[in-house]
Amino acid sequence: MCCFSGPVRRVSSTRIFARSMDAERQAIVYSMDIDAPKDVAMVLPLPVKPGTGEKDVLFINLKEYESFFENLEIGFRGPPAPLELSAGMARAASAPRLVVVQVGSFEASFVPTVNDFSRLDERFRLPKETWDKLPGLNQSGFAVFKLKRGEGTIHPMAFTFPRANPGELFFPTIHIHDGKVHDKARFDHILYCQRTPQENGFMKWAESKLPAAKFMDADKAKGLIVKDDHCYRAEIRGVFLNRDYIVKTRG
Repeated sequence: MCCFSGPVRRVSSTRIFARSMDAERQAIVYSMDIDAPKDVAMVLPLPVKPGTGEKDVLFINLKEYESFFENLEIGFRGPPAPLELSAGMARAASAPRLVVVQVGSFEASFVPTVNDFSRLDERFRLPKETWDKLPGLNQSGFAVFKLKRGEGTIHPMAFTFPRANPGELFFPTIHIHDGKVHDKARFDHILYCQRTPQENGFMKWAESKLPAAKFMDADKAKGLIVKDDHCYRAEIRGVFLNRDYIVKTRG
């Protein structure tokens, strides 16, 4: 899910990498092009393990690896596998401020629950009625990145979190760009992962021709890439049901 605390003129070329770090944690790397008229926060709800605290999500600085996704693309020389979708798929104000971490060009925080948004600067909150329309987020935590106004490509934002569902990879893809929850949204996403994703009736993945070490810099990736494993890629482009994607992996 990609939510913004204020209006944005354009969001495009979203790229998300997901990997199981171990049975307990998942990694996400996220990048996009954005045009925002003022400073804005991007909020990513996460299916975290119950009891996850504000210091349990680890933010990773990839400012020195701005080409993370460009390098990933090198691993896929053939035509990409398009995503095929079935039409039927359907605390108190006086609480202490949340911990803020400088992560490259961003300030980042982890918000443990919806109620903890009161501990964020008002500019970077979403209206409570927005969350009320998404009742499935009662057990979610939220990674929050504060972005500067203007137009450009956001360098990769990366973090790991204690996940609620081992064996699944979570991709935050629901759109909330105007404070409203729409049934359908226009997608311009490329998803990547490691560990073989299970095929199903609506998603097909292309596999890299070589192991990641042949096209990624494992040192700059700071442990987010397994250099001996292949990578997988799927595209979502067009208007589809507005939802997050959950992918089960083999092994």
